[in-house]
Amino acid sequence: RRPGFRVCYICGREFGSQSISIHEPQCLEKWRIENDQLPKHLRRMEPRRPEAHARDSCTLTAENEAAYQSAQDQLLPCESCGRTFLPDRLTVHQKSCK
Repeated sequence: RRPGFRVCYICGREFGSQSISIHEPQCLEKWRIENDQLPKHLRRMEPRRPEAHARDSCTLTAENEAAYQSAQDQLLPCESCGRTFLPDRLTVHQKSCK
């Protein structure tokens, strides 16, 4: 990862230290809208921000790893092949997965 960038705990993308505070509320609202449109069996619990600790360079890496893992936890596995997808893409994949 590039130094100084922070990872969004919702989508896993990298943002600068100033823009992450703008991005996260918008990303969470988008996540809520998309989650509400999914069938009930594919809906997920709302992601929570990982615990933040002291603000030095070592913990920035740890915070980014925790945020990336939180984003990866949002993915659902295919029952046939085990690959992970966002819920809206999982239904498309399952139509062609053998």
